[in-house]
Amino acid sequence: MDAVRVALLREVLAGTEWLGATRRFGAVLRGSVVSHGGGLLLVGTAAYEPWHLAAHLVDEAAWSGTPELAPTLVRHDARPSDPAHLAVGLGRIEAARRGETLLVASPSGDAPLLERVADARRAGVTILALGPGEGDLTTLAHETLPVPDGSELDLDTVQHLVSAAAGETLPPTRRRRRLADRLSHLAERLTAPPPPPW
Repeated sequence: MDAVRVALLREVLAGTEWLGATRRFGAVLRGSVVSHGGGLLLVGTAAYEPWHLAAHLVDEAAWSGTPELAPTLVRHDARPSDPAHLAVGLGRIEAARRGETLLVASPSGDAPLLERVADARRAGVTILALGPGEGDLTTLAHETLPVPDGSELDLDTVQHLVSAAAGETLPPTRRRRRLADRLSHLAERLTAPPPPPW
C-alpha cells in the first residue's frame, strides 16, 4: 500500500477511533526506538510472520530519515542458509536487553512465543503488541493496539496505518525551561539597572 492509498484510507477513517489509535501506537513505536537509538525486533507467530509490516517499516525508516525504525525480522523457522535479513531466529529475542523494543504482530497468542516475550520483558525490553485485544500478550505488553477478530479493519490494514504513523515527523515540542533557568532569568531582570527615563 503506497502513501496515496494510506492517505485515502485515513480519509475514510476520519472520525473513527482507528485513526487516532494507530497514530498513537505509531508514535509510541517511534518514540521507543528513537529514544534508545534503535534495536527494533519484529516477530509474529509460527503461522503468521509479519513480512509486510517489516517491509513497510524499512520503507518508512528510509523515507522519514529515521533508521531506527528499520526492524530485525525474527522468524520461527529461520535457517542459517537463509539470506542474512531472513536468518534471525527466536534466539534473538532471548538475547534482547534493556533499550531494545520488541514489536509482536500477531492475530493470536502463541504459548512458546509468550514465554520468550515474558523473558524479554524481565530483561528490560519494551514490549509492543499489535493484535488480539485480550490475553497473555496484552498483559505482557507495555503498549497494545488491539485488532480483535471481526473488527472493521483487519491486522494487515492496521499495520499499514501504524507503519505510516511511525514514519511521520512529529512537530518539534517546545522545550520546557527548568525552574533554575526561570529563576535565573527572573533574577537578571530584577537586578538589572532601570531603563533611562527618556
